[in-house]
Amino acid sequence: MDAEEVPQLIAQIALADSRVRREDKMERRAQIVMWAGILADTPYDFALQAVHEHYSQSQWPIAPGDIASRWQNVVRDRVNRDNGTFEPNDHPGLDPDDVIGYLAALRGQRQAVAQGVRPPNTVKAITAGAAADEVTARLRTLGTYVPRQVDDALDAYRPLKEARRAALIAGQPDAFSVECDWCQAPVGEPCRSRRVDPKGGATSNRRRSTPHPSRVDDATTAAREQQEQEASR
Repeated sequence: MDAEEVPQLIAQIALADSRVRREDKMERRAQIVMWAGILADTPYDFALQAVHEHYSQSQWPIAPGDIASRWQNVVRDRVNRDNGTFEPNDHPGLDPDDVIGYLAALRGQRQAVAQGVRPPNTVKAITAGAAADEVTARLRTLGTYVPRQVDDALDAYRPLKEARRAALIAGQPDAFSVECDWCQAPVGEPCRSRRVDPKGGATSNRRRSTPHPSRVDDATTAAREQQEQEASR
């Protein structure tokens, strides 16, 4: 609120409560200076609304601290509901390598939320519940995070992890989280293409690039049963 708006606010308050306005010229000037300092961050329209709400519930004179406290509660609520995530689509001209520009844009974005210029972004990351537990378990199985381009470059040297990562990205169950009932491959190991001769001896035991279909079905069933158990808790 600008200092020039304070006398207008006090005049509006005096229409409902004449006790607020100072009659002495020196006291009135000091009152304006004090109110202007306390309400420097409070918008005029909000202050006027706070006055209306105060006198609809109380007969006691309103103080500038009452108005400022109401505004601080609103700001705190907005900031707490905002996830604080930077939205690059709102700043198409910002260079990704411009750290100073990024910080200025982020600061402006959060100030806009605090001032009510833009609504809080309340979309939260999955940090709790069954879905979060599943994501955490999958990431623990796959290992620590590395940039996508690095993963892509390494996929040629680790087909098993490539297959598991592809399933995770596609939202499919991890077939390697269960044993294979076809080739008896243990958990975490790839399936094998086994060939036997007429006497029952193995002639081939090479690794498969994809799991057996029955293993995928078993993984899907296990994932569904786990979800049903968590939902029933």
